[in-house]
Amino acid sequence: MTWNGDEYQARFDRLAASGDDVHGEAELVLSLAPGTVLDAGCGTGRVAIELARREVAVTGVDIDESMLATARRLAPEITWHRRDLAGLALGRSFDVVVMAGNVPLFTPPGTEADLVAGVAGHVRPGGHLIAGFSLGRGYTLDEYDGHCRAAGLTLEARYATWARDPWAGGDYAVSVHRRP
Repeated sequence: MTWNGDEYQARFDRLAASGDDVHGEAELVLSLAPGTVLDAGCGTGRVAIELARREVAVTGVDIDESMLATARRLAPEITWHRRDLAGLALGRSFDVVVMAGNVPLFTPPGTEADLVAGVAGHVRPGGHLIAGFSLGRGYTLDEYDGHCRAAGLTLEARYATWARDPWAGGDYAVSVHRRP
């Protein structure tokens, strides 16, 4: 899939200008009081930039150069890496790793376990992996939870939205896993 980072960002800029809250992911991450965050699949950096604005040390990773070019233009002070999340190896760990924006659904079929292992490998002991994605699109919560377990993470909470509405089934889930 080919992206245009500036067009993608413009969509969120329009939503924010119309009064929509575009920082639900950042709010959930901030509720865990992290000092460091890896925004895995950061796109144009919307979540990372908001976290940095709130004085969290954040690093962004994405595979798409167009998305990263927009992120770098908007926030050159943040560290941005162009990498595949499957097999990711940054050589450090974070308090929270967040995958917002359906990141697992953009992984080539059959590589989801590698994606989860790659990002989970960056969660420090006692830290969290948070991911939100649409369901019914080929990757189930059972599969995701299994991949998290295989990576040494345990399910701590599941929500229906980034605003932490209670999970009662549905077509979208936000999962919070923890490394013991």
